[in-house]
Amino acid sequence: MREKLKEKAPFVNSTAYVHKTAVIMGDVKVGENVSIWPGAVLRGDIAAIEVADNANIQDNAVIHVNYDFPSIIGKGTTLGHNAIVHGGKIGANCLIGMGAIVLESEVGDNCIIGAGSVVTAGKKIPPGSLVLGSPAKIVRELTEDEVNGIIKNAKEYIELGKHYKEYAEEV
Repeated sequence: MREKLKEKAPFVNSTAYVHKTAVIMGDVKVGENVSIWPGAVLRGDIAAIEVADNANIQDNAVIHVNYDFPSIIGKGTTLGHNAIVHGGKIGANCLIGMGAIVLESEVGDNCIIGAGSVVTAGKKIPPGSLVLGSPAKIVRELTEDEVNGIIKNAKEYIELGKHYKEYAEEV
């Protein structure tokens, strides 16, 4: 479902796949080859949300904003099942793991925020970091293989989104 709020209407690129149960409200921009899966909510009501090209927003993920903190999801980034980004800037080629929460923070390019981790407000995670725990802590730098795995996963989701866009039908 897409909802306009006053003069702010979502823009979804024609190449994107958006499941019919996903909710996109207000000032939201969705780039090329993005996939947004069942139950995801992108609520750009009090500030903007931008989802860059080739990103994927998985089942039941939530992206919201705060008055001073828009949310930006970088190119090729995966937002895992049940993950929450609230007023965060997520760099390119990141993996925000299942159930992870990022609150009003910045995550650099090529990072993994592990499943269930909580990045508390005001943090700046440097590029190439593996971040785990609650509260989240930087554990180490990612290997080249791990970064390549993030990129591979994003490419697989581009293809999966195309597949669903072409073949999925209600029964």
